[in-house]
Parts: sequence; C-alpha cells; structure tokens
Amino acid sequence: MSLADELLADLEEAAEEEEENFVDEEDETAIEDVQEEMQLDLSVDSVKSIAKLWDSKMFAEIMMKIEEYISKQSKTTEVMGPVEAAPEYRVIVDANNLTVEIENELNIIHKFIRDKYSKRFPELESLVPNALDYIRTVKELGNSLDKCKNNENVQQILTNATIMVVSVTASTTQGQQLTEEELERIEEACDMALELNQSKHRIYEYVESRMSFIAPNLSIIVGASTAAKIMGIAGGLTNLSKMPACNIMLLGAQRRTLSGFSSTSVLPHTGYIYHSDIVQSLPPDLRRKAARLVAAKCTLAARVDSFHESPEGKVGYELKEEIERKFDKWQEPPPVKQVKPLPAPLDGQRKKRGGRRYRKMKERLGLTEIRKQANRMSFGEIEEDAYQEDLGFSLGHLGKSGSGRVRQTQVNEATKARISKTLQRTLQKQSMVYGGKSTIRDRSSGTASSVAFTPLQGLEIVNPQAAEKKVAEANQKYFSSMAEFLKVKIEKSGIRSST
Repeated sequence: MSLADELLADLEEAAEEEEENFVDEEDETAIEDVQEEMQLDLSVDSVKSIAKLWDSKMFAEIMMKIEEYISKQSKTTEVMGPVEAAPEYRVIVDANNLTVEIENELNIIHKFIRDKYSKRFPELESLVPNALDYIRTVKELGNSLDKCKNNENVQQILTNATIMVVSVTASTTQGQQLTEEELERIEEACDMALELNQSKHRIYEYVESRMSFIAPNLSIIVGASTAAKIMGIAGGLTNLSKMPACNIMLLGAQRRTLSGFSSTSVLPHTGYIYHSDIVQSLPPDLRRKAARLVAAKCTLAARVDSFHESPEGKVGYELKEEIERKFDKWQEPPPVKQVKPLPAPLDGQRKKRGGRRYRKMKERLGLTEIRKQANRMSFGEIEEDAYQEDLGFSLGHLGKSGSGRVRQTQVNEATKARISKTLQRTLQKQSMVYGGKSTIRDRSSGTASSVAFTPLQGLEIVNPQAAEKKVAEANQKYFSSMAEFLKVKIEKSGIRSST
C-alpha cells in the first residue's frame, strides 16, 4: 500500500467516526423528543388532543354524504356500465374504510379513559374487559361507586354476576375521589366514544342497505360489510371479478413480524373472508377449507354482479345454499360401523351317512384292543422304552402280567369282514372236495383236476362229483319235501316222535 492510499484510508475512517457521532447525536435528540411527547401525552387534559377523528373534515364529509344518500332513498334497478362509475360506489368504499379508523379511535379513547379513571377505581379495568362496556360503566358510575347496586342502566350494561363482583370490589377499593375537572374530561371522552360508536353502526346500516344495490349476490354470501371490504381492497367490483379465488381469499391478510414473540396465534394467509361470520361459525379445523370454498363462490358471485345479472340475488342464494349443504356434510358424524358376519363358506356340506351302516363302519374303523392296551398306561410305574431311546414311547399294558390279554391279533366279531351266506356255502363246498371241480357244471377254474393227494395212498384219482352225490342223497332222504316219520311213539306225558 502506498502513502497516498494510507492517507485516503485515514481520511475515510475519520469521516465515518464523524458520521457516527452525528447519528448518535440525532438519535439522542430524537429520543428526547419522543420522551417529551410521551410526557405531554401523559399530561393530556382533553381527549380532543389525542382523538382527532371526530373533528376531522374527512369524517364530516363522509357522514354528510351518507345522510344525503339515506334521505334520497334512491335505488337504481339498472346500472349501465361498470359499477365503479356510480357516484355512490365511492361513498360506500370510503364509508367502509372509515369504520376501521373509528375502531382505532375507540381504542385510543378507551385507553385515555382507563388511565384517567384508574385514580378512582383501578380494579374496574380487570373486571370489565370489553371497551364499550367499560366506557358505559364509567359514565354511569362517575365518582359515586354505590350506584352499581340498584342501577337499572348498569344492569343493562353488565350481567348480574359482574355487577355483584364490581359492587364488592368498589366497597374495598383504594381509589381516590376525582375532581370536577377530571370528571368532566372523562365524561367528555365517554360521550365522544359513544357517538363514534353510533356513527359506526350508522355506516354499517348504510353499507348493508346499499351493497344490495352494487353487489347483491356477493353480499348475500359473505355479508355486506365483508363484501365492501374486499371490493375496496381489490379496487372495485370489476377488478374483483377478474381475480382468481386463491387471491380473493388472501385479501385483507396482514403480515405480522413478531420478533421475539410466539407465532402460534398468527394465522398466515387469512384475510377478510376467513374472518367473516359464515366461516367463523365452523369449528377451527374446518375454517381454512371453508374459506377456500367461500372464496371460490365469491368469485362466481362477483362475476355475476359485474355484468349486472340477477339483481334480486337469486344466484347468491343458490351459492349460499350450496355452501351450507357442504358445511353440513363436513360436520356429519361418521357412519356407525356395523359388525358384519363372516360370509358363508364356498364349500358345500359334506354328505353324512347315518343309521346301522354308519355305526358298523365306525366299529370296523375303531381302535382295536391291541391299540387300546398300548395306549393304556399304569399310574406310578416306570415304563420301558420300546426303542431303547429317550423318546418316551412304550408298549403300555401289552405283554404285562395281569392284563388278561394275549399278544396276538384277536378277531372281533364287530370288526371282521362280512360275507354272504351263499358265498359261505360255496366256499364250504370247495373245501370239502379233494381234487377240485370240473369246468363243465360249475364256474370254477379250468385248472381243476380229478387227481388228489391223500396222506395214505399218495396219488389217487377220485370222482369230483361223488361227494356231491352223497350230499344230494342225504338231503333228499332227510330234508326232502316227500320225507315222512318212520316211527311215532305216543306217551302219557306227550307225543314223542323218532325217525
């Protein structure tokens, strides 16, 4: 860095120090001025020195025009061209903006009365939080706090429970008596606040009566006051009809910078429509959804009003009914869940057999005696493992002494196979013949032969039909239908016959 550069840097630093000192001096003087103004405000004697709206020229002009239009009672049924061209439209927008200023003025007057009357009754501020109720109560009580007990005017302002608390607190208050000058200033402020409140209600009545002339359908949906507010911010009904619903919902939204404070109570992206009565009537969890729906319907209503269609408000009533139906649908309780039975199985019922054949089948397929004995175990005895392994499989009562059973398969008459009597006779005949049968008369195998093996003579040729002839002769002799008794002997004890 050269010598010239160093000199320039030193000069710049010196200039900055002088500017900082000058700014500090300006800040100090500004702070002193603010403190002086605050001291002046604290020592204010008259309310007119801080509340200047009542005596302003703008307020007087707007109220005069309102009274003029109310006295004319002119309501044009047909409007040619844009609504903004009507001379009354500007008055309606200005009157609607004036109500906001009146609200701010009422807050200032309430603070002035509260600061002045706290000398007489400091506890009244916490007992009556509403500003207008507080102003009316202060004007009615004044210096004598005993009036709150049996005063009809106070009973019209406050509830019985609040009157009782106020009377008890007034009897124990540490306040001091006000001078006549202080009392006059307080009464003057109360009269100004009440007159401003009456003017505000007068403006509301006028706006509501004339908004049905400018935007009837929009006023039916959100109310005349809210309709006038969104029209004033949008710059007229024509500009409002050109805006999309998402932008109309944000009209009147205030961006608050709460440095160091919690932002939980701040509602972002909420404007006049969100704070309208039709949206605030719903639970908090449905208000954003309702604001979107109302904004969409307001867009349609504004477009209808901008073309001067449906001046009687038919479209507005239809849109509002649609909104209310959707609100009711949102708030319906969920349907009761019905416990449905399980569906019928797809498989058909199995065929079940009953009767004697079914019982016989169960007997044949039942447990045998050996299985029953194997499954039966003695109490308190150590069983021997059948497989010589630690598996716990034993033979039960099989083979034990005293069981009374033999370790062989026993034939059960109930479970053995059944054969017909004809088959039994056929098998018996086959077992009686030594050498089998011939294939000529009977249906026997073709390998049957007349050669038989005998234990005495070895091979022997026999006649296969000889045994059948003997049986046939015996049957014919003894069991023939022509047979008769050979000898009959009659005794005293009865008849005995012998053959």
